[in-house]
Amino acid sequence: MSNLQPILTLCLPQYADTLTKKGSDWRVMENWNGSGAGDDKIVRRKLSDQVFDRLREMIVRGELAPGDPMPSERELMQRFGVGRPAVREAMQTMHTQGLISISQGERSRVSELSADLAFRQMDMVARMLLSASSDNLEHLKEARRLFEVGMVRIATEKASPEDLAELKQLVIDQKDLLGNPSDFIKADIAFHNKIASISGNPIFAAVSDAMLNWLFNYHTDLLIWSGRENVTLAEHSKIVECIEGGVAEDAESAMRSHLNRSQDLYRHRN
Repeated sequence: MSNLQPILTLCLPQYADTLTKKGSDWRVMENWNGSGAGDDKIVRRKLSDQVFDRLREMIVRGELAPGDPMPSERELMQRFGVGRPAVREAMQTMHTQGLISISQGERSRVSELSADLAFRQMDMVARMLLSASSDNLEHLKEARRLFEVGMVRIATEKASPEDLAELKQLVIDQKDLLGNPSDFIKADIAFHNKIASISGNPIFAAVSDAMLNWLFNYHTDLLIWSGRENVTLAEHSKIVECIEGGVAEDAESAMRSHLNRSQDLYRHRN
């Protein structure tokens, strides 16, 4: 045996089982997507990870479109040359990452990819960041302030009569929820999300929903609402009035004052 193989094995441990010799040259065997491979057999790395990579690529390439049923376990086992555990673990990872939906008694289906889905995958990291340090909460509050001031400017420029009517109704709906803190907070999120959605940009809408839910859901028990609900409603009404007035600077000022005041409602858990 050539002395070169141990060196290659040391330098390329992931290829240790796939080194072959052609003439005087050691080389790595072509994997499933290499030129000339011609099959789907997986030959290295953790099998379930490779199955996951393959399934994800099938979605990216359009081989599996949103709403399509996923191949059966048996089909995937035969296609990739792996056992049932690897397929099941890969499918569970797909589900955890929101790439497929699993319903009892039905075949899994490919999820509709969206900005909302992308941000939902960050929820756990956001929870950890907010819990880890008070600085992270302050950073998020600052990001929200800058973001929402920009959103209200766009809303002032783009809002239709229907948008204005919906914003006014949201304020009315929120007022009806006085005394119900949980639903009052949900209505607060809906109001701010509506302003972001007026932009017509789904990424803006997804960012808004993500930031607000990170703030409210992970720090609900830290919010101090007592005696301030009516102030919030008055500020929301003022923001709508400024948007309807069509002067972006006035809307920005109203939003900035609202957010500066409300920032004190959040406290980091000591």
